[in-house]
Amino acid sequence: MTNPMMHQVVITEVGGPEKLAIEQTTVPEPKADEVLVQVHAFGLNRPDILQRQGLYPMPKGVTPVPGLEVAGEVVAVGSDVQKFKVGDQVCGLTNGGGYAEYCVVPESQTLNIPTGLSYVQAAAIPETFFTVWANVFQMGKAKAGETVLIHGGTSGIGTTALMLCNALGLKTFATVGSDEKVHAIAHLTDAINYKTQNFESYILEKTDQAGVDVILDIVGAPYLEQNLNLLRKDGRLVYIAFLGGAKAKEVKLGQIMMKRLTITGSTMRARNTAEKAEISQGLQEHVWPLLEQGQCIPMIYKTFKFDQIQDAHRAMDTGEHIGKIVVEVI
Repeated sequence: MTNPMMHQVVITEVGGPEKLAIEQTTVPEPKADEVLVQVHAFGLNRPDILQRQGLYPMPKGVTPVPGLEVAGEVVAVGSDVQKFKVGDQVCGLTNGGGYAEYCVVPESQTLNIPTGLSYVQAAAIPETFFTVWANVFQMGKAKAGETVLIHGGTSGIGTTALMLCNALGLKTFATVGSDEKVHAIAHLTDAINYKTQNFESYILEKTDQAGVDVILDIVGAPYLEQNLNLLRKDGRLVYIAFLGGAKAKEVKLGQIMMKRLTITGSTMRARNTAEKAEISQGLQEHVWPLLEQGQCIPMIYKTFKFDQIQDAHRAMDTGEHIGKIVVEVI
């Protein structure tokens, strides 16, 4: 008996969106602790772009096919799987391989689609919600009553972080790159156009010079000094990217000591299955009830069809998107 076939997106060589191609291959078989999902939709994420550009390769032994989040229907389960059965509607954080008609996902990184959400909405959840929950709430220890600054407020991560902070009782500020983006998230946060305003002095003025408790940063080196100035005593600075530069030339260590600051960061790709399972549990417990009530629903910027994958990447490359870009497979 021949294995069933499917289509998947491959990166033919390092470069622009034109280096993405659709090829035919066999449908993967789930390992003992995995579910096989027939993918209805998948989300695009910054790591996919970096992988295409050759800047963020998959770890050894993992599929080179991009795609970190999917939503669809379970069509097969591994021998040790207990939580899911064939026919379940799920979304999941993959270890790669999401740009395909079928994808295997570890059981511990799979979640039932919250009631009332479509496959497109559900496909926009895993990577961003896992990332925000792990970094802002688990590592950054953000809690109700505190103030958080989100850099890159209109990205998928940014909009998710702002919605979750609002729902969980935190005050927020966000930096964005245009007045249009300021207006786009005005209902979520106090947004600052970093190109025309100094975010440090703006926030200090708005907080009576008190600053913020937690900062989620994707910019890196250029913002370090301002970030440290803005943090209150016992403040936490969490890095999830350094799009503006990875090497800070000067760090005022005295400030870190005097204010007892914590500087940390993480990538999702470097986390093992047990760590991802813990994040998944936190989401199930604290965030899924919010989604079921219709709160924190992902902001979808645009959807594309499977054969428009190059266009989807082009849209993300512009950086103009507000929220998530999702590809519909079915």
